[in-house]
Amino acid sequence: MTIHWCGTGLSAIPGLRRLIEAGHEVTVWNRTLDKAGDAVGDLTRRIQIFDMDNLRAEVQPGDVVVSMLPGDWHVPLAELCIAQGAHFVSSSYIAPEMRALDAAARAAGVACVNEVGLDPGIDHLMAHALMADYRASRAFDAGNVISFTSYCGGIPKVPNPFRYKFSWSPLGVLKALRSPSRSVREFAELEVDRPWDAISTYEAPLPKPESFEVYPNRDSIPFMAEYGIEEGWPVREFVRGTLRLGGWAEAWSDVFREVETLDGPEGEARMKEMSDAFWAENAYAEGEPDRVVLCVSLRAERDGAPVWHKTYVMDATGDARGTAMSRLVSIPVSLAVDAVLNGQIPAGVSAAPSDPQLVARFMAEVGRLAQHLAIVDHMAEGGGAGLPPA
Repeated sequence: MTIHWCGTGLSAIPGLRRLIEAGHEVTVWNRTLDKAGDAVGDLTRRIQIFDMDNLRAEVQPGDVVVSMLPGDWHVPLAELCIAQGAHFVSSSYIAPEMRALDAAARAAGVACVNEVGLDPGIDHLMAHALMADYRASRAFDAGNVISFTSYCGGIPKVPNPFRYKFSWSPLGVLKALRSPSRSVREFAELEVDRPWDAISTYEAPLPKPESFEVYPNRDSIPFMAEYGIEEGWPVREFVRGTLRLGGWAEAWSDVFREVETLDGPEGEARMKEMSDAFWAENAYAEGEPDRVVLCVSLRAERDGAPVWHKTYVMDATGDARGTAMSRLVSIPVSLAVDAVLNGQIPAGVSAAPSDPQLVARFMAEVGRLAQHLAIVDHMAEGGGAGLPPA
């Protein structure tokens, strides 16, 4: 079986190199040969210019196509896979058009795995692990009041005045500032048009506790069922959100005000101009370490008092192995490829696996990628922390 890895952007390389070094047959497809050659040319000569017709001619039944390309390519590549009897893996969110391919993928016996990078990806694994732990505990009761939070952010290891640095085009970050979100707060749905209207403070239970600014992103509501929160359970809070350094909102206040006013073609042009300026002023320098912090927490209360409360906390920084972001996005993708090739992920459109054995295997690898990974048990005396069982 051949792995067809499409795209060699900044967040793709560690996972790609892992698969090649493990001895898999990998063909690398990229829009520019030189860029791909710089990334993996020391390991392989199987590099081709990305072209759908050429890819279609090469893909065989049982192969795996990995898309690390921009989001517009995911559905066409998944459709190609279904037609060819090959599997598909991507780190991106499942779009409605991707979800619509589920029946066809099942009928073809094709696994289309998405949301298996960092966020979404590792956060899903943590949520599944926490929910399984809670369900297996003596504290579990369908009548308990549930609070769930998941906050993730890529931030500079060395804080700068802008309180943020960019590892790729800032345009996506700027566009995300204009996106509404849905979450649950105090038992009711909370809809927010702009992130800065819902910024709050979160103290991460790191070895040395640290405060961050957080806000809901996208639509959290569908993930309640994904994580196994059943209809009828009382839910006080449920939010998947973005984490930023303290002081981020103040540093970006002028950006918020201007983004709010932009509209039409002139607004798009201005946003592109802002993106170019941010890239010039606040991009990571060559070799400059980045940082990723991810905290996923599940709390259950009864009669107003907590009866179960644990938090997965991860802190990773760039090092000699590459950036934290690239490791934590692409290595889980490569693990999903392994699982697909081993027949461990069923046919159909799915997100990061919830199977306990796969979750444990993936999280063990994450523990090797991050400088700090622990589960904090807030109910234990002193808030004891430790790694999850293998």
